[in-house]
Amino acid sequence: MDLPTFWFCVIALLWLGYLFLEGFDFGVGMLLPVLGRRNEERRVLINTIGPVWDGNEVWLIVAIGATFAAFPGWYASLLSTAYLPLLVLLLALIGRGVAFEYRGKVDTARWRRTWDVVIVLASWISPLIVGLVLSASVFGLPLDANGDRVGGWWTIFTLPNVIGALAVCGFSLLHGAVFLSLKTEGEIRERARRFALMAGVPLLLPVIALVFIAQLREGETWTWVPLVIALVAALAGLARLYQWRDGQAFALQGVALAGVVVTLFGALWPNVIPSTLDPAWSLSIADTASSPYTLTVITWVAAFGTPAVLIYQGWTYWVFRKRIGTKHIPPVHVPSA
Repeated sequence: MDLPTFWFCVIALLWLGYLFLEGFDFGVGMLLPVLGRRNEERRVLINTIGPVWDGNEVWLIVAIGATFAAFPGWYASLLSTAYLPLLVLLLALIGRGVAFEYRGKVDTARWRRTWDVVIVLASWISPLIVGLVLSASVFGLPLDANGDRVGGWWTIFTLPNVIGALAVCGFSLLHGAVFLSLKTEGEIRERARRFALMAGVPLLLPVIALVFIAQLREGETWTWVPLVIALVAALAGLARLYQWRDGQAFALQGVALAGVVVTLFGALWPNVIPSTLDPAWSLSIADTASSPYTLTVITWVAAFGTPAVLIYQGWTYWVFRKRIGTKHIPPVHVPSA
């Protein structure tokens, strides 16, 4: 395997990690008013992701940074086309982080309700935009022979890309519900499990549509294998959740997501962005890759930096691995001025 292909696979892996980790904390934010009926219950939901949500966002930064370093042409064409949606994503992520920090600073229902709205809106907007941008890379953009976009920024809103946005949003909702079933106890756990079992199949329909569109358009014979694995794992996860096997259900959600990512990136290869105007104008791995020297340098940097990040993040999840419930939530304490 040459270095450009290796880094194409690394970027796919980074997006897999981001969607798996950030997916469930987006889902928790989306479910805040659904599963959290009292302030104490909403605090439980927020505390399930409180120690990890900011670390999960690192995967997005690294994925985009790796694209910039390894495939500057891919980075330039995709991010310039999606400039406005990505700006909205950035504002949503900033607002979400501020809301987590400021929600408990004033002990009034109106204050908390305001920041809860920010959390919920940002948690819905973010996966929609992430799905939209990723799908644009898989299904293509109107690029000319120079790799420049033809038309306005709204050209990103095609039917397959919108389905991709709904797929990431639906997966995040289901993933968040399964995560809450794993991390909470009492009534919240029962509500989360019941929501996942009732809404699981409808939420997976956009994901199924997405992978079948990608497979039927550009897929190879071998990409049927991860597609089938994804479908089986997703349904098996719901079956294990029905049997109260929360951990196995959560792991199977990860297997399903891995199958989806492999199918999509397998259908995309050897391109990084197909041109919807002329297939000859598509941006390929070879066309957009950095120099061999640059790829060698970032490979060595990743070889030393990645284990440290994984060890630290794994340690964080291990420390905060126990279930929590309303009995673990201390009384509200507002710092004095």
